[in-house]
Amino acid sequence: MEQTATNSPAPVRSFYDGLLDCVHCGFCLDVCPTYAETGNEAESPRGRIYLMRAVEEGVRELDASAVEHLSRCVGCRACETACPSGVAYGGLIEIQRQRIRLAGMDPKPISRAKRLLLWTLTDERRAALAMGPAAWAGRILGAGRNVIPALFTRLLGGTEPMNLHHPVAPLAHGVPRRTPPAGRKRATVAMLSGCVMNVLYHDVNMATIRVLAANGCEVLIPKGHQCCGALHAHNGELDRAKEMAKKTIAAFERVDVEAIVVNSAGCGSTMKEYGHLLGDDPAWAARAAAFSAKVKDVNEFLDALGLTQPLNPVRAVATYHDACHLGHAQGIRMAPRRLMAQVPGLTLLPLEESELCCGSAGIYNFLEPDMAGRLQRRKVDNILATGAQMVITANPGCLSWINDGLLKHGENLEVLHPVEILDRALGV
Repeated sequence: MEQTATNSPAPVRSFYDGLLDCVHCGFCLDVCPTYAETGNEAESPRGRIYLMRAVEEGVRELDASAVEHLSRCVGCRACETACPSGVAYGGLIEIQRQRIRLAGMDPKPISRAKRLLLWTLTDERRAALAMGPAAWAGRILGAGRNVIPALFTRLLGGTEPMNLHHPVAPLAHGVPRRTPPAGRKRATVAMLSGCVMNVLYHDVNMATIRVLAANGCEVLIPKGHQCCGALHAHNGELDRAKEMAKKTIAAFERVDVEAIVVNSAGCGSTMKEYGHLLGDDPAWAARAAAFSAKVKDVNEFLDALGLTQPLNPVRAVATYHDACHLGHAQGIRMAPRRLMAQVPGLTLLPLEESELCCGSAGIYNFLEPDMAGRLQRRKVDNILATGAQMVITANPGCLSWINDGLLKHGENLEVLHPVEILDRALGV
């Protein structure tokens, strides 16, 4: 049975206590993307913990050099998978980023880009209004490709046009508030439609609803929810992330469901950790823990529920990339592979460095385009080495960034979410 990340809130501990958990063994070095690219100890989890501890103990200042090394962490949490001491590195780097922001140590261009990105992307209407016209113009300028033009990308901190996974509409998409099950009802679930997910990946949301319904699920989309706060949490905006978490919890409490299904790995990992995020809030700690206990990644949920409908062949040779916040943060690796193994005609080839970050990391590719580009090229090279004609992955950032890298390399492989494969196989 696959072991997934716990939903229970961890005891509230001090930031410094968390740093002391690291015994500096170095197991994290081989799995860290930035260390793999640079070989620089300060670009590793162990080195960053040294830096954070030195600042905390007053041995060194939080200067520009320290901020640079800490900011270049992709937040993939591969180090947590490798760590024998159970260091909760993801939470530590989020707190450190909050401290950098509160100290005013983010370089001004980075600080402005973060504010603009978080303000734009975490509101569905703003994201649609901002990105829809840009992508429309890009389809004209880019000879039919679905491209965000360089001007818009540079305003957000990037350097080149970004080739998106799917077309973007200038208006927010609607989702059905209730979808009945096909045949006998096996479960009632709620689904996070999200912010960026519903703008860039509305078709993935709809495929998710269809696949759940086809397998006997009544699917509810609660009113009043939008951004779960994941991007804010990952970028040190913890107070704002807590506000969004409370709104998300309150919205989903209005529906009586057995599970809260999420098709975005980054969102799911944060939602599963609401109990920790709000663990020091007496009014919300228990509610957050109860909410998190219901959160299931769509692959995790369908794998446990079991597919009931016959699947048509999807004749393709594919490879699977482990999204960081699915594999490392949630511990879900085999569930999507087991689901894909049930699709007739689909061959899944192993991918070298499958669990190494592709470089997207939320908004990291805008804030750190050089390192993001290096990791993108590394991922694309590994994908092309498989000979696959399709890439499957379960996170919106990975979908876009891998697709972008392949197109820049002159390759036009399909890049799909696992539910898109199941939806195609169902033919619903």
